[in-house]
Amino acid sequence: MAMRQTAFEGLHQALTNGTATVGVIGLGYVGLPLAVAVARAAFVTIGFDSDPSKPPLLNAGTSYIAATSGEELKKLVTSKRFHATDEFSQLPSCDVIVICVPTPLTRYREPDLSYIESTTQVIAKHLRPGQLIVLESTTYPGTTRQVVKPILESGGLIAGQDFFVGFSPEREDPGNIAFETITIPKVVAGDGPQASALVELFYGRFLRKVVPVSTPDVAEAVKITENIFRAVNIALVNELKIIYGAMGIDIWEVVEAAKTKPFGYMPFYPGPGLGGHCIPIDPFYLTWKARELDLPTRFIELAGEINISMPRYVIDVLAEALDKKLHVPLSSARILIIGLAYKKNVPDIRESPSFKLMEVLEARGARVEYHDPYLDQIPPTREHAGFTGRPSLAIDAGKISDFDAVLISTDHDVIDYRQLFDHAKLIVDTRNVMARNGFAGPHVVKA
Repeated sequence: MAMRQTAFEGLHQALTNGTATVGVIGLGYVGLPLAVAVARAAFVTIGFDSDPSKPPLLNAGTSYIAATSGEELKKLVTSKRFHATDEFSQLPSCDVIVICVPTPLTRYREPDLSYIESTTQVIAKHLRPGQLIVLESTTYPGTTRQVVKPILESGGLIAGQDFFVGFSPEREDPGNIAFETITIPKVVAGDGPQASALVELFYGRFLRKVVPVSTPDVAEAVKITENIFRAVNIALVNELKIIYGAMGIDIWEVVEAAKTKPFGYMPFYPGPGLGGHCIPIDPFYLTWKARELDLPTRFIELAGEINISMPRYVIDVLAEALDKKLHVPLSSARILIIGLAYKKNVPDIRESPSFKLMEVLEARGARVEYHDPYLDQIPPTREHAGFTGRPSLAIDAGKISDFDAVLISTDHDVIDYRQLFDHAKLIVDTRNVMARNGFAGPHVVKA
């Protein structure tokens, strides 16, 4: 009489022979490219999202993420390799469930795990033996073991025996054409040896390089470390920008020369503030966790303070330039902001410093409009609901000259910088894009 397979053996076999079904929860900038990569290379995939407007679009072959083409979606849907749904009752049909939901901060800059917790609670209601649950959302070390695992075990199944838990931090970089989901090395970890083997096997089926580490806590720390590294170094160069500026030294020229050193230096660039889904947020997850241990994180917190202060510094530069060059007070100025997205060549507005620029400018009496070729209008956001629906201004030579100043916040490649240079009364450039394009003049000010 054949012995009954254990939960581990059954899942290992399904992952090995390609018969497993994978569910990806959260079909945004991380989840959708991941789901498509899995469906393309390895397993039948179901995409889950609580937003009921997304699944019909995806099932019709319409992508709202630049990294995923509508043509590829159509092929995957037609071949029944992928479909999207908001019906979480389909979770029991999945052998692997990957969680890709947001991890924002509260208004007090503390971790908001509500999306992880609510998603895990939904999974727990449908959990069955033989499933692997992997968290990809960036969070503080300990979340997988201390938050996700207990919720999943609340129904009576035991992790490491009936089901398995792991963590693998996302490393997406929207707009970076040099890398895609399958080519970015993937850090993976499981809670226990069997979970570790399953997580490594799963990701190894569709990614080129998997980097296993010993525990989910280590994997969580890897992601936090990567983003703190960037946040601290960007804060450093932002502070140097202010210091060197007071000395009459161009920080951009300094960085360009410094990066010719082939060792011991890595270039980071200043800007109007930090944006995106990781760098402005993730360091605060570690500072919060460190407080539980009564440990200081002065270096990280100082970097956060510097980066958060950058929009006000930019506006101070703008106000001074308006006064000295045009004799126009900021309180009565018309300002055109170029670029609402947090980085160039993408429509991603998460944590964009452009919002803070707009808020402070309008609070000081300026009349503000924006132009962004990737955003026809501002979508609803939690933090900036008052801007919802505001349209992007279509610009031409006449409209540009109507503004007292143009403030370049995001340096999209498709912007006509020659037109800005020729027709703007004043340009305040936070990205050095005018100089990079060969445009310099007394009406161009770097900030």
